[in-house]
Amino acid sequence: MTDRGFHRYMALICGLGLLTLLLFCLSLAMGQQWISPLVFFQQTPDAGQSSQMVDRIILYDIRLPRALLGLLIGMILGLSGAVLQGLLRNPLAEPGLLGISASASLGAVLAIHLGWTSLFAYALPVSALFCALIAVFVLFLLVGRTADILTIILAGVALTSLAGAMTSLTLNLSSNPFAALEIVFWMLGSLADRSLLHVSLAAPFILIGMVLLFSTARALDALSLGEDVAQTLGIRLGRTKSLAIFGTAIGVGAATAVSGAIGFVGLIIPHLLRPLVGNKPSRLLFASALGGASFLLAADCFVRFAMPLRDLKLGVVTALIGAPFFFWLLLSLRGKSR
Repeated sequence: MTDRGFHRYMALICGLGLLTLLLFCLSLAMGQQWISPLVFFQQTPDAGQSSQMVDRIILYDIRLPRALLGLLIGMILGLSGAVLQGLLRNPLAEPGLLGISASASLGAVLAIHLGWTSLFAYALPVSALFCALIAVFVLFLLVGRTADILTIILAGVALTSLAGAMTSLTLNLSSNPFAALEIVFWMLGSLADRSLLHVSLAAPFILIGMVLLFSTARALDALSLGEDVAQTLGIRLGRTKSLAIFGTAIGVGAATAVSGAIGFVGLIIPHLLRPLVGNKPSRLLFASALGGASFLLAADCFVRFAMPLRDLKLGVVTALIGAPFFFWLLLSLRGKSR
């Protein structure tokens, strides 16, 4: 990397980092009542200062979990999208391709349908995470350590189709209209009404997934030259694919378990940032993680600003942004192929 290219890359990373920090603080401050995040750093208020105590409770118990989940989920979605696009050498690849999101959604749907949520408050994310981990195991059974790209894609399509069919069957058999409505709303994706326990459930898996995905950076640079060249450079393709699949699976599975299905982040962000980082896939990974966090935090702030009195779902907003982008991407790829 030339000095000029390195300086441009570092400027981009610093800019994205600053943007992520600002949006994180904005997420803490926004709501029906504007509260400064600096309340965290003030001295603990006395019992008589009820307004400050209420502000701290709102920030710590309601807004901090939402902001942390927006940060972590945005990072894993953006990062996994960049890794999968580099691994599969397919610009349309995104985290939902592996079927883990659909499997996690199935787990949450089963928890609602079977009434587990009334017995245990956090049965929904635990069930979703459990089904995501089962899907990881099934995916590795189908793919193996040395599977080719086509096998990975077909296994993901098979898992997505099966989980989607089971989810539809559960909705079809649901005799409780309120449970069916709760299932539909959960599947739209949201960060509202989450607690620090949701963060503690998802964060370890998301962080492990990110570590595994970042470890593929050198291999992705070599793979951009072709599999034969990568092997001559000492890259173990089976290990790289396993790291990418397992990192995406557990990270995105945990994210879906606590937020529902939030799509298109892993598709949009790497495409927007790729021209800014050059042709080296490893440089795209950290940029995509920060870009995904910024995008999801901004979308969540928009949800609260646009319709403060209505529960506009985050997944709906990302889909409304992502679907036109997907069409534009298809048209641009079609133009390049001519």
